[in-house]
Formats: sequence, structure tokens, C-alpha cells
Amino acid sequence: MEDTLIHKGLREQLVTELRTKGISDERVLQAIKTVPRHLFSFDSALEKHAYINKAFPIESGQTISQPYTVALQSQLLDVHENEKILEIGTGSGYQASILYQMGARVYTIERQKQLYTSAKQLLNDLHYQINTFFGDGFAGLPRFAPFDKIIITAAAPYIPVVILEQLKIGGILVAPVNSGENQEMLRIVKLSETDFEQTRHGECKFVPMLDGTSD
Repeated sequence: MEDTLIHKGLREQLVTELRTKGISDERVLQAIKTVPRHLFSFDSALEKHAYINKAFPIESGQTISQPYTVALQSQLLDVHENEKILEIGTGSGYQASILYQMGARVYTIERQKQLYTSAKQLLNDLHYQINTFFGDGFAGLPRFAPFDKIIITAAAPYIPVVILEQLKIGGILVAPVNSGENQEMLRIVKLSETDFEQTRHGECKFVPMLDGTSD
């Protein structure tokens, strides 16, 4: 669990790079500067590359998203202190940690048992008070709804109605949507129980969002 001055310096460099790419939310940048990305399910051979702006493989055939993508989704969510946020797709736990460092109350769900177990352990070791759940992301977490914000961190073929129902009126959902090789980052604002406002924020590439659970 070592976080050295070298690691901290590399995070400073990463923040500078993200600024040049258009990330302007200081809360996002401060969180990126704070969270030790090199601890999140990195193979020891890849640790020295942890602060390069690239996605890397983790357990269960999944990836840890590139820092720019994490920062963009976090910025689009417009996170405020003490907001209740649902993350669908815990993965390594890195995105949830960024939201937590921004002051959110984070609820995150993961369908891969191995990822859920390792992420939960790491978050506990870091003393991040993040609510982690093993289950089907397509169902969300209805017993804890409604949420101020929802973020999906895998390529969703569509946004399930049940997920939209768990979003507060006035709330924001951010997700990469499309079942093809590339997706489009969508930001959806819930105006009423039946009306939504959608904006598009560029092309991206995520692993697919799958239903059910897996050991």
C-alpha cells in the first residue's frame, strides 16, 4: 500500500495533462491527484505505467479505464458534496474512489465476483467508505433509490428503464451507449418521470455491460 513521492509527482503530471485535454472541474482534478491509481489491481509489471493516460487490463478480462475517461465521466456528473451516486460496474474500484474523494456517498455494484471481492478489500484497506455490492448492474440498487446521479462504467447497449426509474427528478446519468465496438458518451438529465434531456460528449470505448452475475 505504498504511495511514494514519485507516485504523487506522477499524479501531478497526469493532472496537468488532463487540464490540456479539457478537464476543468477542480474537484475532479483534485480527486485524480489524491487517489493512488497504481494500487488498483495493477499487475506489478504495469505499475510503473499507472499514471499514463491509458486503459489497462485487470482481473476477469476487464479494464481500468484511462484517467481521461474517468475524469470526463466525473466532470459530466457535476458531483456535489454528499450527493448519493450509483455506479454500475465497480471494476477495480478506481472510478468509485474518485467520486468518493469528491465528497459523494457512493453505492457501487459489480457482477464479477472476483472483481467485487478484490475491489471491496482494496477500498476497505484505503479506508474509503464506499458501499459495495455484488449483483446485476442491469437491475441497479432499487432498495437504495432514488439517486442524485448514476454512472455506468461499461458499454451499455441501452439504458434500462429500471435504472432511469432509480434516478431523482433533476438527476444526471452518464453512460457510454452502443453495443458496437465504439460507444458514445451520453449525459441524460431527468426532467420529469417521463421527460429526459440528452446530450452527446464524444466517442469512447468500453468493455460491454453484461447482465446477470459471474463467479
